Amino acid sequence: MFVRIVKLRFHEENIAPFLENFHEVKEQIRGFEGNLLLELYQDKNDNRTFFTYSYWETESDLEAYRNSELFKGVWSYTKTLFSDKPEAWSVDKVATLQ
Repeated sequence: MFVRIVKLRFHEENIAPFLENFHEVKEQIRGFEGNLLLELYQDKNDNRTFFTYSYWETESDLEAYRNSELFKGVWSYTKTLFSDKPEAWSVDKVATLQ
């Protein structure tokens, strides 16, 4: 399993538009081939900062998503809302304890 973590920071006035758009497209992203899980987190101390965690079967599944019309549309809109440059990490899950 492959995990993509993205840190997003928005202008205060762009939080609501971001969340509205996310809720409109989240099922499509989650339904994309190879996507196993999609999560959105909001920082408790800075409400302008969000993190997405997306779990993928393989790196090539993520790349297929990143080259899709769905991603291009989502990303072209979302990046207009940022207050800072986004950061992203690609990681392999090592352990999960529940």
